[in-house]
Amino acid sequence: MLERLYLDKTYQYLLISLAFFLPLSVFIANSIIVIIVLIWLFSGEYRQKINQIINNKLLIASIIFFSLHVLGLLWTEDIVWGLNIVHKMWYFLLLFPILHSIVKRENIKYYFYAFLLAISLTELISYLIWFEIIPAFKNATVLNPTPFMSHISYNPILAFAIYFVLHKILFDKNLDTTKFMWLSFFSVTMSINMFITGGRAGQVMFFAMLTILIFQFFSRQRIKALILVLTVIPSIFFVAYQSSPLFHDRVDLAIHEANTFEEKRSVLDGNSPSSVGIRLNFAINSWELIKKNPWIGVGTGDFPSEFNKINNINSPNLPGGANPHNMYILVLAQLGLIGLVSMLSIFYYQLKLSSASSSKFIRDAGVAMPLLFLIIMLSDSYLLGHYTTLMFVFFSSFLYNNFEKS
Repeated sequence: MLERLYLDKTYQYLLISLAFFLPLSVFIANSIIVIIVLIWLFSGEYRQKINQIINNKLLIASIIFFSLHVLGLLWTEDIVWGLNIVHKMWYFLLLFPILHSIVKRENIKYYFYAFLLAISLTELISYLIWFEIIPAFKNATVLNPTPFMSHISYNPILAFAIYFVLHKILFDKNLDTTKFMWLSFFSVTMSINMFITGGRAGQVMFFAMLTILIFQFFSRQRIKALILVLTVIPSIFFVAYQSSPLFHDRVDLAIHEANTFEEKRSVLDGNSPSSVGIRLNFAINSWELIKKNPWIGVGTGDFPSEFNKINNINSPNLPGGANPHNMYILVLAQLGLIGLVSMLSIFYYQLKLSSASSSKFIRDAGVAMPLLFLIIMLSDSYLLGHYTTLMFVFFSSFLYNNFEKS
């Protein structure tokens, strides 16, 4: 019994540490993950662990999604790249079930506190770089101050943090004045930080997050919620567009790139396309690839080579690549409709299980997370990158964990 209590306590310290280092360090987070996995694998009680996994449809869906990537190696020619993709997806095979089995309901608040503490640290450093109080380092520049990760990952993670804080402000009736003021200040500074960095997917996610939160707050007054969304969202967009040069320029660039895309795609004019143009080109050329292999795709490792063949014919002046910057397109191209259905089943079971908890916060966050990921996956492969995949798996381990049943 004492040994079990010591093991549980060790797990909880590791989980809290993982929540803190999740947005700060790939190396430290991965080191903690390795320790957790090794302890779990060598701590016995295997029958209980297996039963817990096979009796959970969300975990089974996650394992099947990973297994399809392994199966896709059978009809891929580029085994090396295929193994690279499989390596990136291992969280869905092992880490998700392990975390699901060791999280504790009573410690969820500490996971969130650690995560938000880390976000506050990244936000502070981001502002210090932006105001040129400290020099830019690692991934950061003065114009795009995201030192610990690229803006592609930073802004979606920041949007989740804002959701958690705003939900606390709106729904926790036990907040005293001091906590309310601090959390309100934190939410405002994080929201401003959202628009001094260049992650457009995260900014779209921010507006979607506010929309979901408003509808959750006015769950019985849908018309009022809709009116508020149609008022608040454009107002915030206008203020951000007028006050943030980076946001202003990137919105204008996205519109311009969309309007001139066909010209740049067909004419070698020497101008480098923006990320919007590249994404549009990926979508168009990938669709040809998908139509040729609709059911099982080209295999886990063959997207780069097969896409580049089509790209060299249709748009030779635009770059090829190994990632279409769209999770749906990537899965469809690699594993066909079977793979897409498998991936979407994960989100289906998340939404289905979101009502299992007696906590309103867990229920609401359990709905918000899959909806927001379903949106941002249109602009990048967010279940393939370290930071966003780890966040998805880590929060899923307790948002959809039926502690009451356990």
